Amino acid sequence: MFNPRLGCSSISFRHQDLSTALHTISGLGLEEIDLGALPGVCDHVPYDLDAGAVTAVTAEVAASGLRVRSVNGDIGDLNAVLDAGQQAARDRHLDALLTLTANTGAKALVLPCGALGHEPVRSLEEDLDEIARQLIRAGQRAAEFGVELWTESLHFLRFCWNLERAELLAGRLAGSGVGIVMDFSHIVAAGEDPLEYIERHQGRIAHVHLRDAVPGNINLSIGNGHADFAAGLRSLAGHGYTGHFSLELETRDVTHDERPAAAAKAASFITDLI
Repeated sequence: MFNPRLGCSSISFRHQDLSTALHTISGLGLEEIDLGALPGVCDHVPYDLDAGAVTAVTAEVAASGLRVRSVNGDIGDLNAVLDAGQQAARDRHLDALLTLTANTGAKALVLPCGALGHEPVRSLEEDLDEIARQLIRAGQRAAEFGVELWTESLHFLRFCWNLERAELLAGRLAGSGVGIVMDFSHIVAAGEDPLEYIERHQGRIAHVHLRDAVPGNINLSIGNGHADFAAGLRSLAGHGYTGHFSLELETRDVTHDERPAAAAKAASFITDLI
């Protein structure tokens, strides 16, 4: 029904519990998900992720029959200054998320590109160095679990919020194996051009999130904003992108009752473009 490279983030149905959200996505005819594990954004994965929680979430996902492309998680502000105890706590949380990623058969864990906010903790260069260090460190740990580590950059609400900072971070990650997740909505919300983003990140993009936006607003349904998905997907294909796409429809221009139909409409539209 839909292109097999197209999935749907569970964040699209964050108002439902995990089991219901998975049932909704499966019922639409989609076969793949990104699993939302973002505290304050999507509670499908408990933030206190102990072994029992990992087992429970893994079982729910397995029962749904859906494939998992990635787990979209958060281990705290990567440009924060941590003491040894705080770093150890972060490492434990990372290991729990990596266990979940591996157990659900996902390809990668996705982490953010810094804190929620644009101001440096120390300086722009020092913060970017620390974010890259933390991501590379997490990527090395991910490899021990047999999965990849990706970061969503740029992200309009986070430290690497525009094309300049995203490119500076990508340069620091070059050769590390850490992949980049492109999100159309964050690029457009930042007033940047997705085609320029694709050009500058050629060969680095591991996954693509799909949602519409206008400058300053990331929460629009596909077709209600300024993103040119036809041109963007053509450019991705022209630059050799063969990865997957995920509808991340954390939108605020439809009611909860309208979300399944809106997701199906978006999936049909994107399938025609892939």
